[in-house]
Amino acid sequence: MKKIGCIGCGNMGGALASAIAKTNNFLYVTDTDTKKAEALAERLSASVLPVEALVEQCDMVLLGVKPQGLAALAKEIAPIVEKRGKAITLVSMCAGVKLEKLQALFGKDAKIIRIMPNTPAAVGEGMILYVPGAACEQADTDLFLEALAPAGKLSLIAEDKIDAASAVSGCGPAFAYMFAQGLAEGGVLCGLSHADALAFAAQTMLGAGKMLLEGMGHPEALKDAVCSPGGSTIEGVKVLEDAALRGALIEAVEAAYLRTKELGKS
Repeated sequence: MKKIGCIGCGNMGGALASAIAKTNNFLYVTDTDTKKAEALAERLSASVLPVEALVEQCDMVLLGVKPQGLAALAKEIAPIVEKRGKAITLVSMCAGVKLEKLQALFGKDAKIIRIMPNTPAAVGEGMILYVPGAACEQADTDLFLEALAPAGKLSLIAEDKIDAASAVSGCGPAFAYMFAQGLAEGGVLCGLSHADALAFAAQTMLGAGKMLLEGMGHPEALKDAVCSPGGSTIEGVKVLEDAALRGALIEAVEAAYLRTKELGKS
């Protein structure tokens, strides 16, 4: 079994490590916050290694650092990556950082896969966008797909579309949680307990999402099917339309996309 390492044990790095740990017993983690790395390793039955040792030993290494910290990390490990050659594949989840820049930082011959995941990967329902670099071979992509399979759905995408897609899937959970919270608080206003209202909201979002994924109709048609003439739902829909909910969501995705592009330039 291949050895897999994760540099960075934050929310996203931890989520992917949690998924990988379900099928791989040779998982290694590291973080500038030693206590965070140790806590994650204990939870996943993984091992903690210094960053240099992790890169020296692992077949695939996930880079779970912020774009602002990528240059410093590259300065530290690029010589090791170059020395190991084809024996190591890097998987970058740095928002906005293109393969071209990653190759410049880690070496033109470095095997790199650029990904944009989301936090639901921690429960096996993630959306992982990926694009392999030119130096990657099929075996490298196969290892990546096998290791991340427990995280959820993996989708190959053109690199010029990955930032836009991640503004939907990568940032989308935050927007969805805000929507769920609003639904729940509306239920509390109407007399429900917060626990019940939140459970009802979450299950409703899960069911609605499944109907979309199973091709049961266009969102507009599915929405209309719930709106009886003169009924309760259409009254609520009118309020949301008056508040420009859809327009706000469109602007939120666009703002996230533009910020991602900015981060890639840092």
